[in-house]
Amino acid sequence: MDMDSTTKDALAERFRLYLDQPPEALVAAEQALADAPDLLSLLAELTALKNEVKVESRQVKTALDEFRGLFETLQSAQSSLEQEQQRRREQERSARARQHKELLLDLLELRDRLQAGHGSAAGYRPKGLFGRRQARRFAAAMAEGLAMNLRRLDETLARRGVRLLPALGEPFDPHRMHAAELAFDPELPVGQVIAERRPGFLLDDELLRAAEVVVNRSEPAKASMTAMAAKTADPVIQTSTDFYEHSS
Repeated sequence: MDMDSTTKDALAERFRLYLDQPPEALVAAEQALADAPDLLSLLAELTALKNEVKVESRQVKTALDEFRGLFETLQSAQSSLEQEQQRRREQERSARARQHKELLLDLLELRDRLQAGHGSAAGYRPKGLFGRRQARRFAAAMAEGLAMNLRRLDETLARRGVRLLPALGEPFDPHRMHAAELAFDPELPVGQVIAERRPGFLLDDELLRAAEVVVNRSEPAKASMTAMAAKTADPVIQTSTDFYEHSS
């Protein structure tokens, strides 16, 4: 293809300017061309750089994997620590609940003794004529003092969530009652509780102490009837419902 005159003139002008440059500039330009890398060297350097980037990428990935493993180990250790702390808190709560229950049971034993003493004092009848009036006054004062202490103890137990387990007249419940004796009453259903040896108590609807009861059986038994009649005079049996009166 033929070039036009303008293009020819431009090329000629550029060549003339090149020739008009001082010799030092021409030497420097030729040296720059000589120092410039060829295409093969450039490709080799690019390949080396690519391999170096790959190596560094693998190192970074390895470091990230190690960091991830360390983080998972820390998470596992933290989870184990939290589980251990939770287990210790549960053990402490169980220990406190057990100690609380043991204290309440001790208070119930004290209540049984106060109840028995109150019944004995209230039912005391001197036999001789000498000092009968003084003895009755003493017994009445003792019974009143025991009743006051018993009311205060029942109020304390009620504030702690302790309440009497209904047993008398109820069907026998083996999960909450202990059959201390069997008796026979033809007018009552078989399996009904007809007397209490020792009252039972609940703590926030959970069993605190089982009731010791006398259960009606299907046929008479003289020994059981005799024992039941004797236990009916027990002041704990006669006044077990006082817990409701004291705590109300």
